[in-house]
Amino acid sequence: MTDMPKGALNGVKVLDLSRVLAGPSCTQVLADLGAEVIKVERPGIGDETRHWAPPKFSDDTSAYYATINRNKKSLTVDITTPAGQAIIKQLAIDSDILVENFKVGGLKKYGLDYDSLKQDNPRLIYASLTGFGQTGPDAKRPGYDYIIQGLSGLMSITGPSDGEPHKVGVAVVDLFAGLQLTIGIQAALLARQNTGLGQHVDVALLDSALAMLANVGMNHLASDKIPPRLGNQHPNIVPYQVFTAKGQAHFILACGNDSQFAKLCDVLSVDWHTDERFMTNPARVAHRELLCDALTKQFAQRPRAHWLEVLEQAGIPCGAIHNIAEALSMPQALAREMIVDFAALGSPVRALGNPIKLSASPISYRSPPPKLSEHTDSTLATLGYDNDMIAKLKADGIV
Repeated sequence: MTDMPKGALNGVKVLDLSRVLAGPSCTQVLADLGAEVIKVERPGIGDETRHWAPPKFSDDTSAYYATINRNKKSLTVDITTPAGQAIIKQLAIDSDILVENFKVGGLKKYGLDYDSLKQDNPRLIYASLTGFGQTGPDAKRPGYDYIIQGLSGLMSITGPSDGEPHKVGVAVVDLFAGLQLTIGIQAALLARQNTGLGQHVDVALLDSALAMLANVGMNHLASDKIPPRLGNQHPNIVPYQVFTAKGQAHFILACGNDSQFAKLCDVLSVDWHTDERFMTNPARVAHRELLCDALTKQFAQRPRAHWLEVLEQAGIPCGAIHNIAEALSMPQALAREMIVDFAALGSPVRALGNPIKLSASPISYRSPPPKLSEHTDSTLATLGYDNDMIAKLKADGIV
């Protein structure tokens, strides 16, 4: 570990007051990139996700907590007390970034809001992640990924066309908002180089989910029509969906242009690409049901392995649908180091890797998810607290 190049954010200090998923996913990215991240947790309890189990690793670390808390230090502080607030304010003076996901205005009563903290540290980048943002009629409402998936319209376009709306299998809005917060923080760091001043970064789950609607949202803006739920079909491209091969094995076919569709017709020994109903993508979209029914009958005649082989040979985008075990054991996933094992550091935790690959300042995995309050004493010592003072804070339940 000592021979590793310094991370891109080496020397950047992050005070992490966020919890659960969206905020911590952002601060883990910053930590992976080399930033020093101090995670502030509640004494005796910690982040809720420490208790979201099973499953757990053998050292009692929940899989959920381990998802987004590596490379961090754990400091426990009761921020509802004046002594606890004093600790946070001391840390904020020397921090580059503070990340929080409290309800709008929730930290103001403790003097830990942006306007208060920037008085002592005008260079502070204060990043807030909330359900609905700092402004607007819903600003004070709490935000939850599942609820936002519903409110944003995302669920209305997810799931079978003849079934109920579905949420995405992971908390995708939380994770996407965490990435948006990361981008905003890094932009603020660059801006600070020119101005010398920090700023408030405001990211909302709802805004992030609306931005995720992408081309489907744009379809509505362009047509004023409400996009339907199409299951595994694509709203703008045909054929671009899941098909079932002989033996009930599923695979994805993704013909993105007319040339690929012509190649598909060659593979199937049909001349549909010369039929006016199917010659162009707009025509295929208009005759979606007719074409896809015909393709379904074709693909049911041979097993999935056959179709994947001949489609790949023809240069037609396709792929199997893996379960999680199959996905994580792919040689490509292993070659890209997308599973991180902390055994060399004495931890049983295995984690999903970071997808960012930097040639000169690579991602590093310096420490497994911390035990609750693991770094409280050492962090307080850097602020000038001696052993007796720390013991008193512990006795009073402050840390």
